[in-house]
Amino acid sequence: MGLLDILLGRTKPAPPDLDQLFGLPSAAVTLEAAAGLRPTGQGAVCFATVEGAAFEQTHREVQALLDADTDRTGPPVELSKDAYGYSWLVSRRAPDQLPELVNDLHAVNSAMEVNGFGPQLLCSLVGFADGEAAGGTGRRLALVYLYKRGTFYPFAPLPDRPHQRDNALELQLKATLANDLRVEQDLSRWFPLWGAPGL
Repeated sequence: MGLLDILLGRTKPAPPDLDQLFGLPSAAVTLEAAAGLRPTGQGAVCFATVEGAAFEQTHREVQALLDADTDRTGPPVELSKDAYGYSWLVSRRAPDQLPELVNDLHAVNSAMEVNGFGPQLLCSLVGFADGEAAGGTGRRLALVYLYKRGTFYPFAPLPDRPHQRDNALELQLKATLANDLRVEQDLSRWFPLWGAPGL
């Protein structure tokens, strides 16, 4: 940061720190103890849609890398687009394979960074639920990693009301997860991810 930035009060954004993703398994233990939320085994990386041969090659490499994992359960990694035009690379694992899922998300982000697509990366998420079949309420939650901020926030859509969030739960988890993850303090950056794959 230069002198002019200091004088004008501009701040430099925090650089992405993908190693923050490895805090998710300990956060999962905290979530289960505090709110009864368990990993669903689903996660995804969101990025601005990119066209061209270089991106297609990167996508094929990432998909081949993740699909080669012999411990994978469920369908292979898939690429999808949401209603807003963003692309998602979705990974599915068994619910007890959260460390492997985090490795998948880290690998996708790292491969895109290395191949020059870091500016297109937006966020990564890991899904959690309270186990409706086991007497839960059907609550769902995503822990969202903001790539450009290097921070996390909880996103909890209400199960019975479309496009509404459980703000009370999100704020409760902000405090609960403070020792496990670098939580985004600017609530205006807690973007809703309606219909996100992996949630």
